[in-house]
Amino acid sequence: MDYLNINKDAWDKRTKVHVDSKFYDIEAFKDGKSSLNSVELEQVGNVEGKKLLHLQCHFGQDTLSWARQGAEVTGVDLSTEAIEQAHKLKFSLGLEATFIANDIYKFGDENTEEFDIVFTSYGVLCWLPDLNNWAKTVASSLVIGGEFHLVEFHTFNDLLCGYSYFPQANPDVEDEGTYTENCDGQKSTMVTWAHSLSEVVNALIKA
Repeated sequence: MDYLNINKDAWDKRTKVHVDSKFYDIEAFKDGKSSLNSVELEQVGNVEGKKLLHLQCHFGQDTLSWARQGAEVTGVDLSTEAIEQAHKLKFSLGLEATFIANDIYKFGDENTEEFDIVFTSYGVLCWLPDLNNWAKTVASSLVIGGEFHLVEFHTFNDLLCGYSYFPQANPDVEDEGTYTENCDGQKSTMVTWAHSLSEVVNALIKA
């Protein structure tokens, strides 16, 4: 199963919906509103002058919010549509940022740059079949003494929604709409994987 192209196509379609949604509220963002929540702002702390890599950055609002905080930012996402929108947003705001359209596993194999901070957040892990490769990407992207910050929904949340808590041999393949208010019943095929909390922690320890 070519899960990368299936999910890329789905997120390309989602991005076109998201940029016009109240959920993401681009106009408020352009007027100066940060897309970051207090939990990640407090957890990550002062980023002034630091190099920050944002994995699975969608169309860049959080990445650019970190840029507004003084970080030198790089955002990576599978969706070419999302990265195109991220570039448009960056230029409209006059902010410095690097955006890369790539699968994060491939990015991890090709990247030679090191960062002070690697950041990723909210609904990112379910799109990854192999957390060991993900964790290797994180570890290889950090300078010695660098920090990784993950802000994610607890995996038990998926169990309450009817998914497996533990990893399975086969992914979940479903036709789904998106989570913004303007989805208008549009659905795309999506491929996701279950990951227990222990799997997440152990992949990072191993890396």
